[in-house]
Amino acid sequence: MLGAVAVLGIGALALSGCTSSGSGSASSTSSPGGVSLQTNYENVIASVMPSVVEITSSSSLGTGEILDTQGDIVTNNHVVAGSDTYTVTLSTSGQTFAAKLVNRFPQGDLAVIKLTSPPSGLKPVTWADSSKAVVGQLVLAMGNPIGLSSSSTDGIISATGRTVTEPKSENTPAATLTDMIQTSAAINSGNSGGALVDLTGHVVGIPTLTAVDQNLGGAHPGIGFAIPSNEAKRIADQIVTHGKVVDSGLASLGITGRTVVDSNAQPVGVGVVEVTSGGPAANAGIVPGDLITSVNKVSVTSMDALSAQLATLSPGEKVPVGFTEANGTKTTVDVTLGTLEVS
Repeated sequence: MLGAVAVLGIGALALSGCTSSGSGSASSTSSPGGVSLQTNYENVIASVMPSVVEITSSSSLGTGEILDTQGDIVTNNHVVAGSDTYTVTLSTSGQTFAAKLVNRFPQGDLAVIKLTSPPSGLKPVTWADSSKAVVGQLVLAMGNPIGLSSSSTDGIISATGRTVTEPKSENTPAATLTDMIQTSAAINSGNSGGALVDLTGHVVGIPTLTAVDQNLGGAHPGIGFAIPSNEAKRIADQIVTHGKVVDSGLASLGITGRTVVDSNAQPVGVGVVEVTSGGPAANAGIVPGDLITSVNKVSVTSMDALSAQLATLSPGEKVPVGFTEANGTKTTVDVTLGTLEVS
């Protein structure tokens, strides 16, 4: 498996780990420091590529970034899903090393793996502050598209703050990713988990998705998406330090639920199976047997829809939650959202 498939949620546009956006050639235009743009590109690629690795398993091929000299590597969850052991190839030497899973964060499509016997001289990536990313900023995407190791493409940051949704697959759950960076740099199958880099050689994001047309089955050139570096680093640091994510940053109602369908097999809401004692839903009076139908005035007809809506909200935020009680009474209560706990 190369890359991933996901749905943006508008029209026939979908997202996957592959696209056909062409990379433009560097011109000789001078950069602010007086160095030609071409020389700047060459220097950045030479500096960053040693921190970018190829990750393979029995079912996938993707990219990762070296986090530290101990052999920790961050990548997309969809790159390593379906396996717990991997082969990592260093871009500088072509040497291969065994690696194992540290932990995953499927809700944010991130994971950390670790070399079992890390060599000396590993070069960790340097992170940019993605909150300072601006539209029009030049960037390079580095990774292993369609198995072509140590490849780079160029483009700009086309937009920031995008929200995209990945549907569930055989090995990964549905995930709504917020605050994504949109880029015109070509992102193809195998680029997932790699490096979107600014011209100072700092990683501003992790290429994750690209847009495809579900009707035509083809890619939309120049529409790719990357997880911002601030979020990637925040999650990766937790997994390295604690072995798991201890602060997901995602909102939660504190319930266990299931999708409820009507007589025509159409989803109509989320049936509450359990509520966490002392949690947000319990404190607001929601009980097992209730049917949640809206959150923050947005219709919710399934567990996937509920997760997607909660992903756009923040822990501590107070929002109206609409539900139907077991006796048929329609009720709306204000719920102060909690933080999603990740096992």
